[in-house]
Amino acid sequence: MLKQGDKAPDFSLPDDQGNTISLRDFLGKKVVLYFYPKDNTPGCTTEACSFRDVYDTILEKGAIVIGMSADSITSHTNFKKKYTLPFYLLSDPEKEIIKKYGAWGEKKMYGKTYEGIIRSTFIIGEDGKIIKVFPKVTPKDHGEAVLESL
Repeated sequence: MLKQGDKAPDFSLPDDQGNTISLRDFLGKKVVLYFYPKDNTPGCTTEACSFRDVYDTILEKGAIVIGMSADSITSHTNFKKKYTLPFYLLSDPEKEIIKKYGAWGEKKMYGKTYEGIIRSTFIIGEDGKIIKVFPKVTPKDHGEAVLESL
């Protein structure tokens, strides 16, 4: 997993509307980039809604929020609409960027080990360097924890 001080890998991926979004589009702003396993699952919904609930304050602090998973554009569109999510949701079905950030790896659930997206968040500074990493995130109130770090 990338760490504080590392240069954040750039990306260009489709959002929930099919528009291409690149990290370089936001140079000069802080970016909260969070990786999550799956749209419309309990933990991911809790996490997304925690960002939604503090989104205006995050904007006031000069940052934007980008969520990323391997889900399809259609899945993101439905998820965003269902929960009134005001931020970008990017689709990385090949998991190329997810892996570059180290958000892919071994997970355990119900006694089984498998590979999957590791719920993690990176705050990227105005200069494109990572200023804070939240590895293995707990979804509840995560938006507020990130907000406190901005």
